[in-house]
Amino acid sequence: MATKHLFGVAASLALLFPAAAQAVDMSAANARLSALLDKNYPALEAIYKDLHANPELGMQEVRTAAILARHLRAAGFTVTEKVGGTGVVGVLRNGDGPTFLVRADMDALPMEEKTGLPWASKARATYEGREVPVMHACGHDTHVAYLVGVAQALAAMKDSWSGTAVLIGQPAEETLVGARAMLDDGLFTRFPRPDFGFAAHVSNLPAGTVAIKAGASSSASDSYSIVFHGRGGHGSMPAATIDPIPIAARFVTDVQTVISREKDPAAFGVLTIGAINAGSAPNIIPDRAEVKVNLRSQSPEVRKQLQDGTARSAKAAAAMGNAPEPTITYLTGTGVMMNDEAMADAAAKALTPIFGKGLVFAPVSAPPMSGSEDFSEYVDAGVPSLFFGVGGYDPALLADLKAKGEPAPTNHSPFFAPQAEPAIRNAVTAIVLSVIGGVRPAAD
Repeated sequence: MATKHLFGVAASLALLFPAAAQAVDMSAANARLSALLDKNYPALEAIYKDLHANPELGMQEVRTAAILARHLRAAGFTVTEKVGGTGVVGVLRNGDGPTFLVRADMDALPMEEKTGLPWASKARATYEGREVPVMHACGHDTHVAYLVGVAQALAAMKDSWSGTAVLIGQPAEETLVGARAMLDDGLFTRFPRPDFGFAAHVSNLPAGTVAIKAGASSSASDSYSIVFHGRGGHGSMPAATIDPIPIAARFVTDVQTVISREKDPAAFGVLTIGAINAGSAPNIIPDRAEVKVNLRSQSPEVRKQLQDGTARSAKAAAAMGNAPEPTITYLTGTGVMMNDEAMADAAAKALTPIFGKGLVFAPVSAPPMSGSEDFSEYVDAGVPSLFFGVGGYDPALLADLKAKGEPAPTNHSPFFAPQAEPAIRNAVTAIVLSVIGGVRPAAD
């Protein structure tokens, strides 16, 4: 939730949380945390490897949730399971002070792993009624491990902070329904309501990088199922049918003009056809064709333009084919992820001495990433937050790939294999030192 008026970081923190304005020896805190991570990291890596080899899809994270819950309890947190399905909530009270949230997502993706790692996944699960391979292709295995590391550090360094920590393992981020499920299950009423929050996400940035983007940091996402209805029949007698396949094909082509001819070329907007499902045999005209559409936007105006244009194009394609009006179903979505500006500024100042050139700060004016993140649901529910980006790829490997003209595997690639140690250690360090260093939202 971006703050419109900044009064200066130190003054703002003093207004909202007077204790946050007190000087903190960040160098000493980092040295202490680093020693703690040296001791705890082998166990954190074991958690990561176990989860990577045994991934679970959204709302199926039963084993993952149990592992996380066990480690949170061992760190001294009061733990509640099955929040919003398979979600986990751990609470640690540490005297007077603000309540803060730290979130890690737990789910994997329905895809086959091709990394060749010794601990590569061979897991399979049921997805939309069919058996599929499953892989942690977005780094959520490292996220669960960093959440355990954050829990251990907060418990061991209770003399360095005060307040209440609410740590959550969230299901189903990939389908953008997990955050909403936890909120609908009373996350902010059954448990202490956070004053602010933190999260981190690994990517193919160079290992050692911690990225902070003030303001909008990710895009809104909206996914739809559009079913075109026809009249099935024999492939040799098309005049006796209404064929939904050419109607769907017309829609796939025509809807792209919403991007190329209706949207302002300077405004961000992406329209993706992710799936087309129709028919069973070459000589049978089916009675339905389903098209799945995903929209990405970074402003309310473009979001509505894409939504309206998609629906209009679908109805027009059906009308041109003399078919009934299509059934348009909203599947999932989330809004733009807004990093609190005061928190972003304060974190950059607190963490730059720790990470040096590895700390990358992007101002409000810089464009957000095109991907989406349902951590935005907590922000939209009134919790100002800071979402860190964490690098996970060996800089030497990135340089070698660049020299060959090859891109580094991105999140959701079957070859995505970030280095666990820098990702986990830097996520723990960024979050814990932000807590200790008094990174807070500004007063209104």
